[in-house]
Amino acid sequence: MGQNTTVNLRTVALVGHGAAGKTTLAETLLAAAGAIASRGLVEKGNTVCDFDPQEKELGYSLNSAMASFNWLDVQVHMIDTPGYPDFAGPAIGALAAVDTALIVINAQTGIELSTERMMKFAANRNLCRMIVINKIDADNVDLPKLVGEIRERFGRECMLLDLPTHDGQDVVELLGHDSGESDFESVAVAHRALIDQIVEEDEDLLARYLDEGTDPSLDELHAPFEKALRAGHLIPILFVSAKTGAGVPQLLDALAKLAPNPSEGNPPPFYKGEPGAPDSQPFQAEPDPRKHVLAHVFKVVSDPFIGKLGVFRVHQGTIKKDSQLFVGDLKRPFKVGHLYRLQGKEYLEVEALVPGDIGAIAKVDEIEFDCVLHDSHEEDHIHLKPLEFPQPMQGLAVETKKKADEQRLFDVLHKLEIEDPCFKVERHPTTNETVIRGLGEMHLRAKLARMSQQYKIELDTKPPQIDYRETITGKAEGHCRHKKQSGGAGQFGEVMLRVEPLARGAGFEFVDIVKGGTIPGVFMAAVEKGVRQALEDGVVAGFPVHDLRVIVHDGKSHAVDSKDIAFYSAGRKATIDAIRAASPIILEPVVDIEILAPDASIGDLTGDLSSKRGQVTGTQPRGVGSMSIGGKVPLAELDDYQGRLKSLTGGQGSYSITFSHFAPVPAATQQQLASQHKTVGLDDD
Repeated sequence: MGQNTTVNLRTVALVGHGAAGKTTLAETLLAAAGAIASRGLVEKGNTVCDFDPQEKELGYSLNSAMASFNWLDVQVHMIDTPGYPDFAGPAIGALAAVDTALIVINAQTGIELSTERMMKFAANRNLCRMIVINKIDADNVDLPKLVGEIRERFGRECMLLDLPTHDGQDVVELLGHDSGESDFESVAVAHRALIDQIVEEDEDLLARYLDEGTDPSLDELHAPFEKALRAGHLIPILFVSAKTGAGVPQLLDALAKLAPNPSEGNPPPFYKGEPGAPDSQPFQAEPDPRKHVLAHVFKVVSDPFIGKLGVFRVHQGTIKKDSQLFVGDLKRPFKVGHLYRLQGKEYLEVEALVPGDIGAIAKVDEIEFDCVLHDSHEEDHIHLKPLEFPQPMQGLAVETKKKADEQRLFDVLHKLEIEDPCFKVERHPTTNETVIRGLGEMHLRAKLARMSQQYKIELDTKPPQIDYRETITGKAEGHCRHKKQSGGAGQFGEVMLRVEPLARGAGFEFVDIVKGGTIPGVFMAAVEKGVRQALEDGVVAGFPVHDLRVIVHDGKSHAVDSKDIAFYSAGRKATIDAIRAASPIILEPVVDIEILAPDASIGDLTGDLSSKRGQVTGTQPRGVGSMSIGGKVPLAELDDYQGRLKSLTGGQGSYSITFSHFAPVPAATQQQLASQHKTVGLDDD
């Protein structure tokens, strides 16, 4: 495969809800452009992008996949992403690698959960967006109604770029045509509305258009079209049938002629400085192949044959085979032994990658998700603004069936964790549980299946302990004099402190206002260590204490007997003393839940949520015969929710959850949790 130039590159991600037909559309685009000899089928498991054995078995995408094709001398790098909410991590991650998001909507089911979410994520990332309505030739579709819903939900800037004709068997392009037949809406009216929207971006062109009353040429419309696309003032709507190929040539033309190249798209949000530092400064990456290299890793793969693989987008400079690169602020470079482009499961070795290219490097242990690759220490502290991923809340406690697999389990879990930003592994020393967390039951089930099939590890699972927390609701004083004397040098340390609540989510603050050296500065670190240990161990029911300020204001020391251990113990016990007096409460995680189900099940589902201390926040129609329910519910009430949902909907319901906030548990629950905890005495060590 030859080397591209930046101006003839396009980078797009196919995003949208599951079963919208993204993988089939990717396959059809590849076949129509001549990148593959014939189109594969998801049902047969022979598509370019769904090559993983699990994906073939399940019939839907679990990971993002890269593929490229050439059309009108333009190289299009395409990322096919999973659509179900449980696999949002790879889909969101792909947005950091592209200039344009193609939001694919199923004409039969309309705007679904992931449609709205991915549209929002793409808008927040300042990406150019195009909407592709797929399956236009299917039965029982109402395209005019769907277009109306799209404009109502996403804005009047959603404009038709083409229209279906001959009952969805063909498509008429609107930018260059002001007449013709269509299945709905006048071609002339839609053409005029599109031109009016575009020329508003260019004052001179608009003035001439109004004066002369004739359409500008396609060349004249290109620049204002790009400007409107970048600003979000234009979100083109295109119609296709990935099954029959209707509308696919028009979509290919739109990508080649209208989608931005890397020098035309909105610049990626790089900054220079440390993450979270207030003095960080925006950094403008220039898509110039002669500049220093700047590339961002948006995907990491643990390939059983090739090893660890870092997949990245080049934003600046040229990466060449055998060159040297740095990872983040690491001082030692690594040599680029092999440089790849990815075509589904195939690794195509190349000599160089330019700005806009998507490529991969293997067997570099230092490469991690979201890291920046560069070739000069001048770029050591450049980062890309991180994407916002949903917090994994669905959990399972896991343990190996065979004791011999215990150590290997952690190695495998680490590989899975570095691949997926929405999969987390926790180790709870108090309960001795290893907990895996994901975005839903489907997500965790896929991980368990992979561990079994690829890594041959069999696991037992059970619901994990809920991530309760403790906090305080009032202010209180705490005091402890730690004194031990057993012959020879003793231990002495006295600490006086007070605690006060902070806003929910504020964390912990340690404040030292001791005056006169009553606690020598050399011992203050030991006091803080004792305070933090008390917070970690919990006071009411053994859960970590959050959202409070601890102020150490006085104490006493002894010239001979004062030691770190004495002030550690005094700080810990004084903190426990204060928290007990500060009206402590237990908090539980509350999640936002979205449920997709048939209309007939809505009453049963809302009643079930209410019975589980849940609150319904709204309902919305979702395609023909289905509704979505939004609500908030304590995570503790969702144990075995998949089973309840299956029973209430006849197996037709699905749901996703995201973390919302922590809230106080009911008094009876607090009493029950506290009774199960061994009380810590102030005379205990």
